[in-house]
Amino acid sequence: MFNIPIGWFGIPGGFEWIIILVIALLIFGKRLPGTMRSIGKGFVEFKKGLKGVKDEVDEVEGDIKNLDDKDVDVK
Repeated sequence: MFNIPIGWFGIPGGFEWIIILVIALLIFGKRLPGTMRSIGKGFVEFKKGLKGVKDEVDEVEGDIKNLDDKDVDVK
């Protein structure tokens, strides 16, 4: 029927994002702030989890370095 290449529909620009935001506000109304708050809390927990894993990895790397310096005698 229509022969429109998908390339014509690019990433939305500034004005398109404003229209999308207005439509989201109309659809979700009062639930949107609560939803955004929940998403924000999820990001915070995710970052805390990543920091905890990074701290554990750094601790293990330090332990391995200490073992290499003291106990291991490779011949």
